Amino acid sequence: MARLDADIVIRGGTVMDGTGGAPVDADVAIAGGRIAAIGPALDARGTEEIDAKGKLVTPGFVDIHTHYDGQAVWDSHLAPSALHGVTTAVMGNCGVGFAPVRPGTEATLIELMEGVEDIPGPVLAEGLDFRWNSFADYLNVLDAKPRDIDICALVPHAAVRVFVMGERALALENANQADIAQMRDIVAEAVRAGAFGFSTSRTISHKTLKGDFTPTLRAQEEELTGIAQGLRAAGMGFIEAVSDFNQPDPETEFALLRRVAEAAGRPMVFTLTARHDRTEHWRVLLGLSNKAAAEGVSIRPVFPPRAIGILMGLLGSQNPFSGTPSYKAIAGLPLDGRVAAMRDPAVRARILSEDRFEGSNFPLIRRMLWEKMFPFGDPPDYTPARESSIAAIAGREGRTPEAVAYDMLLADEGRSFIYCALTNYQNWDLEPSAELLRHPNAIVGLSDGGAHVGFISDASFQTFLLTYWGRDRREGRVPVQELIRRLTSDTARAAGLADRGLLKAGMKADVNVIDFDRLALHRPGMEYDLPAGGRRLMQRVTGYAATMQGGQVTYRDGVATGALPGRLVRCAA
Repeated sequence: MARLDADIVIRGGTVMDGTGGAPVDADVAIAGGRIAAIGPALDARGTEEIDAKGKLVTPGFVDIHTHYDGQAVWDSHLAPSALHGVTTAVMGNCGVGFAPVRPGTEATLIELMEGVEDIPGPVLAEGLDFRWNSFADYLNVLDAKPRDIDICALVPHAAVRVFVMGERALALENANQADIAQMRDIVAEAVRAGAFGFSTSRTISHKTLKGDFTPTLRAQEEELTGIAQGLRAAGMGFIEAVSDFNQPDPETEFALLRRVAEAAGRPMVFTLTARHDRTEHWRVLLGLSNKAAAEGVSIRPVFPPRAIGILMGLLGSQNPFSGTPSYKAIAGLPLDGRVAAMRDPAVRARILSEDRFEGSNFPLIRRMLWEKMFPFGDPPDYTPARESSIAAIAGREGRTPEAVAYDMLLADEGRSFIYCALTNYQNWDLEPSAELLRHPNAIVGLSDGGAHVGFISDASFQTFLLTYWGRDRREGRVPVQELIRRLTSDTARAAGLADRGLLKAGMKADVNVIDFDRLALHRPGMEYDLPAGGRRLMQRVTGYAATMQGGQVTYRDGVATGALPGRLVRCAA
């Protein structure tokens, strides 16, 4: 047999092919952006050869829940996701985005994204030029820009509703038949143009900074069903839904969403977390999802592998005292100025005496309990012990939790963070995530890559999944090859991507080479590289020796190579 000439040959790595099967030591040859061959001691010659001995070789990761809708317009480097092995990201989740848009309503869509996903309005206003009106136009703009990863876009319900109904959408009015017909046609046209489906939000947690609910919150079943018919007409795409599942109960809300999925004849995914105030709802919803699957209806839960963790600090957009009048009076000062002011005993006394809820624009502030708030160390601790909580420290020291939190904010000259486990940490452990990781119907996700730039840094969850669940957890570790399957072929299948997620001949050559023993998360830091000088949390990582997109190396040891082979992917199934 003639020697294979390849662009890249990855030599001697431990190949985990994305199927969940046993790893094998093998070479991987890449040619023309595709996997050419896999096997031990391949008779192949690469223009470039990569020594992967002692390292894992895996498919690139597919993340189905991100919010790069704005960043993808102005930025070719979709960090933080690209730093953590992601080579394909689905954006447009949670029903918010920037297309379709009518001239004059751009600010409305920006305000929605700012409130729901914590991407500052000035950043979006400067970074977005709105060279589009229809969703097809928006896709064409995205298609023209090279990137370091591939992107797929969902049609956001809020944008469609505002486009069709204007102020009536913002007032949460019911859609009439003409509205529904227009929304159905818009979604069908968008999917035919390449959108991967449709997203909607039904949670009271999604608000504008003014405190207004997202326009989709009370969308009637008739409206959702009408839009679902648009997917049926297109014959492609999936539905993504976010809901509180408490109106009036999980069973009733799930039944509504199931009827919508059945009307579409398309798969649906929904956000699932273990709420601390509704401790068994996630089990109920998992059971309902399983029942639907057994009856031939695909409604799969998407869950995080760790707590949804809010980082509160003086560097970020939120801290426990952000809503107090006395903190607001100094909020515009540089960091060192705020630290100096907060160390003044008089300022301290005023802030600690004031109501921290009344003036807050943060809809989750009342759900954040001192019992679930912890100092966030370096390296970061995502499984803190109960006794390390602010409440526990306060009890031991005979101080108020507010005083303890105040001092934590001032540590490291104001650069420290308080970690608040908002969900998935009811009993100070990750047992809900452990159960869901064992469940075949559940999907690992909810990174929110590109969003919550001032208080959440969950776009690193792929790395956490591998290090904590596959290597560092004391008991109940998950085989690494299964974790790789969860990050690759399973998410690719859920999104309808047939050409990636597996290492086998003919598949797209999106590949990670991972030094698993060295794989480690760094403490998040604040970087000031967004348009208009905007800031964002960035969590870097050690251990990704190389990441390849379409057969080109895009990152070596966490550093971008300058190669930008990533493009917009258009839905085809």
